[in-house]
Amino acid sequence: MKLPIYLYGSKVLREPAQAADVADREKISALVSDMEETLASADGCGLAAPQVGVPTRVLIVDGRGLEDVYPYLKDFKRVMINPVVVEESKETCDYSEGCLSVPGIYAEVRRPEKIKVEYINADFEPVAEEFDKFACRMVQHELDHLDGKMFVDRVAPIRRKMIAKKLTNISHGKVSAHYKTKHD
Repeated sequence: MKLPIYLYGSKVLREPAQAADVADREKISALVSDMEETLASADGCGLAAPQVGVPTRVLIVDGRGLEDVYPYLKDFKRVMINPVVVEESKETCDYSEGCLSVPGIYAEVRRPEKIKVEYINADFEPVAEEFDKFACRMVQHELDHLDGKMFVDRVAPIRRKMIAKKLTNISHGKVSAHYKTKHD
């Protein structure tokens, strides 16, 4: 089922998500299925459960639609349940990010170049995996959502001032998106 994506200004996007109850596989699998359908219909490359109004530590990253630009993402799709970053590089890189919860805004964000994450996958198996390049960027962006943070919190102060009015408009529902949105 396609779910609405909560917009910037919604309370659920600012609260740290709670650990998913991995014993309730049916509930988590249903959430993941709904999130996959929602992500596909919105043409995004990542989605965290808080973005669909569920304050649970579940995220999806899907780079398969980006393979023209990033060939190494040809088969890259991950479902992460209760992910935790266990290592991150000191080296950083900047990249322009956008977000389904902040439609129409893009800004440079500095993040670690590489990370290692431990998580439970969609088959409820424990995984430890290292990420770099754009895959690393996608994972870190969605992990922020699980901690109540958004990419606009990480932009340079001058850029933040430049987008302040747009953010205010989004938080008041004055925005257009090609997917179903919601604001609490």
